[in-house]
Amino acid sequence: MSNNTYNTFTDINTLGEFGLIKALTSDIDHCQPSTLLGVGDDAAVIRHEGEVSVVSTDMLVEGIHFDLMYTPLKHLGYKSIVVNLSDIYAMNAMPTQVTVSIAISSKYSVEAMKELYEGIYTACRMYKVDLVGGDTTSSPKGMIISVTAIGHAREADIVTRKGAKPGDIICVTGDLGASYLGLQILEREKQVYLAHPGVQPELEKSQYLIERQLKPEAQSGAIEYFRKAGIRPTSMIDISDGLASEVMHLCSQSGTGAYIEEGKVPIHPDAERTALEFNLDPITCALHGGEDYELLFTIDERDLEKVRYMPDVFIIGEMTDASDGIQLHTTGGNIHPITAQGWNHFREN
Repeated sequence: MSNNTYNTFTDINTLGEFGLIKALTSDIDHCQPSTLLGVGDDAAVIRHEGEVSVVSTDMLVEGIHFDLMYTPLKHLGYKSIVVNLSDIYAMNAMPTQVTVSIAISSKYSVEAMKELYEGIYTACRMYKVDLVGGDTTSSPKGMIISVTAIGHAREADIVTRKGAKPGDIICVTGDLGASYLGLQILEREKQVYLAHPGVQPELEKSQYLIERQLKPEAQSGAIEYFRKAGIRPTSMIDISDGLASEVMHLCSQSGTGAYIEEGKVPIHPDAERTALEFNLDPITCALHGGEDYELLFTIDERDLEKVRYMPDVFIIGEMTDASDGIQLHTTGGNIHPITAQGWNHFREN
């Protein structure tokens, strides 16, 4: 299940740090008018004209956040950008620039880095952001990727996790649980391959789930719709650690409770089928799986009709008084408290 698609191996030491940077960034094109100066000097220069900046940083560590047994380097580069852009959209802002810093061990070739950067550049073109800087250094083991995303918005348009109130409608931009189940499939096939290297992986019927894991998309369309429809969510967060965890973040920051209707939580048919194959409850995967990178947001009930016309948006519940707690209303008519069981980055193995 190795994803190495390059046929030659050029030792990075033959180029050195500055030679590698030049090899990876010599063809950069900028699309943002706010980018005055990008890669090639001591710092990037970005113009501001009556807006606030929004900055977010994420780090991906080999063996913790990704496994190169089943993650193509191009997909990894693409995903490393997208997960950062998702945080900018979650603030109701538009991303404009990114920086990328990478630490790599000697096992990586120049060709491997070019494949990684091909994915990075593809994401930058897709979302119309400029790569304006970063750093490269050596790592004693594996790869570490750190991406900082920079965005802009009018101060009045910024949406935080704090601002929801009882009676606000809870919405989500797409189906949940698919990325987690895609990861379960990849892990299963990895173990099969390690035990029987000649066996071909069974991935054909799970393409949607695997793509949701390896090549997620940030929800730029939702932010564009908000602008056109005159909607400003009362609170918002991206779903990286699972729906339950993110609902709890909004409630904690806003000082509210919430209820989620199980029957309204969107789950793709492939995710439902695969969950049952793994003897998992589909709603549990949707609540706690994570890495969906959809947007969870709340709106004033006066904006409900505007939201009904949003493509691929689902109304899944309502904010309540804090004293009511955070509850799941099941399809069977029961009520259960929601607790966060999403992935813990510091959990002991």
